[in-house]
Amino acid sequence: MFAVLSTARKSVARLVILASALWIAACEPVSLSNTGAIPGDTVAVALLVPHGASSVQEQKLARDLENAARLAVSDLNNVQIDLRVYSTAGNAAQARAEAIKAVNDGARIIVGPLHAESANAVAVAVAGQGVNVMAFSNNSTIAGGNLFILGQTFENTAGRLARYGAQNGKNRVVTVYANNLSGQLGKQAIERAVSAAGGSNVGSVGYEFSQNGVVDAVPRITSAVAAGNANAIFLTSNTAGALPLFAQMLPEAGLPPEEVQYIGLTRWDTPPQTRSLPGVQGSWFAIPDPSRTAQYNSRFTASFGETPHPLSGLAYDGIAAIGALSEARGSGALSRNALTQAAGFQGVTGVFRLLPNGSNERGLAVATIRDSQVSVISPAPRGFGAAGF
Repeated sequence: MFAVLSTARKSVARLVILASALWIAACEPVSLSNTGAIPGDTVAVALLVPHGASSVQEQKLARDLENAARLAVSDLNNVQIDLRVYSTAGNAAQARAEAIKAVNDGARIIVGPLHAESANAVAVAVAGQGVNVMAFSNNSTIAGGNLFILGQTFENTAGRLARYGAQNGKNRVVTVYANNLSGQLGKQAIERAVSAAGGSNVGSVGYEFSQNGVVDAVPRITSAVAAGNANAIFLTSNTAGALPLFAQMLPEAGLPPEEVQYIGLTRWDTPPQTRSLPGVQGSWFAIPDPSRTAQYNSRFTASFGETPHPLSGLAYDGIAAIGALSEARGSGALSRNALTQAAGFQGVTGVFRLLPNGSNERGLAVATIRDSQVSVISPAPRGFGAAGF
């Protein structure tokens, strides 16, 4: 879901269950289900999802996003959501065209699309009509103007883990990152988060995104840890990329997780076989609120007969937030001020709020692997201002 921010976006566009009531207070997030609303007030919402994409996995995600959105609509009591689904095929040009069509059809807000490049194109296309976009991307570089992102950002994850590290004596950090866009953005997020938490960035090691690149990086990582007297290694790599190799080779190179804390910018618990690797035992990574996620997964499975894609909850949160705000704020529900209200929302995978810069903040748990099983070592906060933020 990463893409480089286009010049057009920079120039034009500056121009996330199931409780039973809605409430707004300075310290309480807005619940996102079973809300009451203004009877007869219909809100036209466009949902942009990658139906028609070439990837089977993306087609499955598109179905789950749409199903999650429809589930959110069904959970509203009196809010009338006119949900119209538009297919992007995972293509930026088609997403742009469909967004324009949606606004011409009367959409007051757009939820989606998935990819950063598509979200960027959509936001630019509808900015002049005063329509806000809540995209499923996690790429904060595209956020701003009329574009908000719903996905869990690197900044959010890095901040949660860096604060936990500083509180637990793991505050001298070497960052290990891939020499690609995602890796560079991850490195920047980690280093800013460590500094903000009061820790020290004592080294960084980049690597080419290949097997040889990982192998060549291992001795440089061991040297950086020694030179900086580091007590933590923060890696941007994921389980589908370089992590399995690092998790095997770094302990073999004299950096056992019992002595140096391994921290992951991505989830290290899937697929299940990853949990048996030496380097992930005792590691730290962030996950959405497990209890809320389990409730949502159970509800979705009961409704649609299959386990939802982990990203599908973003569609539920986006639609339900619109419903909740429509009750509370009426005609001003979809404005920037309403979307960024500080109390946030109780989403299906945890508390979240949209920020004025278009990014977001989510309540995350810190998890580890013990005996190849996931264990939560710091629970997700249930409100802003609580421990964990």
